[in-house]
Amino acid sequence: MSAPLIRARKLTRVYQLGGGDVHALAGVDVDIDHGEYVAVMGASGSGKSTFMNLLGALDRPTSGTLVVDGASLGERTPDQLAAFRNESVGFVFQQFNLLARTTALDNVSLPLIYRGWSSAKRKRRAEECLHMVGLGDRMDHHPSQLSGGQQQRVAIARALAGEPSILLADEPTGALDTQTSEDVMAIFDQLNRDGITIILVTHEDDVGAHAKRRLLFRDGLIVEDQR
Repeated sequence: MSAPLIRARKLTRVYQLGGGDVHALAGVDVDIDHGEYVAVMGASGSGKSTFMNLLGALDRPTSGTLVVDGASLGERTPDQLAAFRNESVGFVFQQFNLLARTTALDNVSLPLIYRGWSSAKRKRRAEECLHMVGLGDRMDHHPSQLSGGQQQRVAIARALAGEPSILLADEPTGALDTQTSEDVMAIFDQLNRDGITIILVTHEDDVGAHAKRRLLFRDGLIVEDQR
């Protein structure tokens, strides 16, 4: 049996706020396999965003072990964590985080500069990813010329450009209307059918229903694991 893509054991994250300790994660144990489609759910302050930040190496655990795509994240140097984020993880956020004065094509290709790819190779990959999200005819448009849903599609294409092992999405439909949200979720559904591992944070039941597995967080722990 192959090792899981993600393995967390006794994972904790403690923040010091106002002179006291806040236990954002209180000892999480979970395995997530290659190709899974997981919704991370829970109320505000439940620990779900902290868990996502640890998976994406945007933060470090206080204690416990976290192995993602073969990397033990608690033992990595800052440079190694930066390389891990660039090579293994694609991020999609609620706010699209696109460069306003840059075309969709260049927004998607920009992260590939850090891979050392040639300009021609970056362009080919960016075009391929924009076609994957249905924006083959919007490559030369700037964000201000695109709808919210189209901007999120560009953000998804950017996340896919580096062929990551995991796609992490934090409230990816939070800034979108209902129909546009469904359109964006249909893209995630197809990407998962194509074999991409997707982990999305959401507080919306209708968004979480797209996933094949739901992890419910409460008080820094997983209290339900529904498949």
